[in-house]
Amino acid sequence: MAERRALFRRRLAKAAARLPLLAGLAIVGTIALRDAGDPARAQIAVQNQGYVPFSDAPINYRTRPLTDPVALLQKRLDEGKAHLTFDEKRGYLGSVLKLLDIPEASQTLVFSKTSFQFTKISPDHPRALYYNDDVYVGSVHDGKTVEIVSFDPMQGAVFYLLDDQKAEKPTFQRAELDCTQCHIAASTRGVPGVLLRSVYASQTGALTPRTPQHITDQKSPLKDRWGGWYISGPLAGNTMANAAVIPAADQQSGVVPPTGSLPTLGAVAKPYDRSAYLAPGSDGVALLVLAHQTQMHNLITLTNYQTRLTLHALGKDEGTPAYAQATLASLPEDAREKITKPSEQLLRYLLFSGEASLGGQDGAKLLASSAFARGFAAQGLRDSHKRSLRDFDLSTRTFRNPCSYLIYSSAFDAIPEPAKGYIYHRLLEVLTGQDQSPDFAHLSTDERAAILSILLETKPGLPAEWRAYAQAHKLRVATGHTPSQRHFS
Repeated sequence: MAERRALFRRRLAKAAARLPLLAGLAIVGTIALRDAGDPARAQIAVQNQGYVPFSDAPINYRTRPLTDPVALLQKRLDEGKAHLTFDEKRGYLGSVLKLLDIPEASQTLVFSKTSFQFTKISPDHPRALYYNDDVYVGSVHDGKTVEIVSFDPMQGAVFYLLDDQKAEKPTFQRAELDCTQCHIAASTRGVPGVLLRSVYASQTGALTPRTPQHITDQKSPLKDRWGGWYISGPLAGNTMANAAVIPAADQQSGVVPPTGSLPTLGAVAKPYDRSAYLAPGSDGVALLVLAHQTQMHNLITLTNYQTRLTLHALGKDEGTPAYAQATLASLPEDAREKITKPSEQLLRYLLFSGEASLGGQDGAKLLASSAFARGFAAQGLRDSHKRSLRDFDLSTRTFRNPCSYLIYSSAFDAIPEPAKGYIYHRLLEVLTGQDQSPDFAHLSTDERAAILSILLETKPGLPAEWRAYAQAHKLRVATGHTPSQRHFS
């Protein structure tokens, strides 16, 4: 432990030496580096974000065996069952995406300097991001490293770096200290996670000092989204996308902005070369989905962690009878609240409570123009009415049937009891109309019925309570262990 702390202090001191360049680049990093002259105080700042406790039982973030997609791919590489192919123009990027089943069409481009490879990011050379339901991949122009965040069912976000130089045995290296300084924060719900930021970027991509930064999720108003990002197509309208701060010297003479006013945004002076990237643009629908998915991932991890931490504090650990038999009713009131509070947050986010309006877009046109949207929707598991949780609306909201597709993810399935049972119980209450509270008023009776039907027919392993409801109302129910093997009864 002393050796790890010494390593942390050395890295933190090294980062502090670059403080003028790093200021504002990292959310947690900004907090920690304020005390970088005193490593002990700086470490406390990180501890207060919840970083150090996750190294200990029951989470064991650093030591627990992993089953995330990158860990599983590395195992296949080690066994010679898979191979990474190096391309002289784009390194290992294309091969990584293919082996992890990440579509090139998911490409989004960010030109703000908000990565540790910030020196190579600019409006004319934006950073490219690609993702699927479980993995995020970042690549910069002429970069030396491919950045990866892979979601483990039990541990949440796990950070990897791949040296993008041709090697006999390329290896995904797990990165901890460098990444978690930015990726454990209030913006990630206090757990190892992912986030989108909207910033006021300069014409070089640097963050403009003393300007607000917005964490973007499904609730964010469009006017506050995507500062420092490119967007191809009409979704860019009425957002901060495709624009950079106009230098004061270039603004209209004689106009003195009021104190505290926001800087003026204008066209980017040096746009990027589209031919230099795997896909032709930065897909707006991919960014919409990304805004939802990042915080959904964080809430799943938060609920998982809080449940395990609460049970651990009561002497109920994984693998013990007490852990397997734990029910909410058997727990003290304060322990129940520690589990139900994040579960309720997850439930509301799962059902898109409070989602910001898209303002009446032409949904059909957006769908037709987005290769990502078409591919994403095609993956949807469909009920007997051909409805899916991946079907888009894109007019006033993102999805036609507003319940997160991540309910099918291994991370959602891995939420420990009693939290998972509680979430399913509450979800059934909402979808059957028993809960008519204002947080779910955006769901009509027909929409609740559609979501219920989709889940009953496409989600194996639903609780007995759901199956009993379906039987009583003569509704179809999925059987089998995997979606590809499902049948209807």
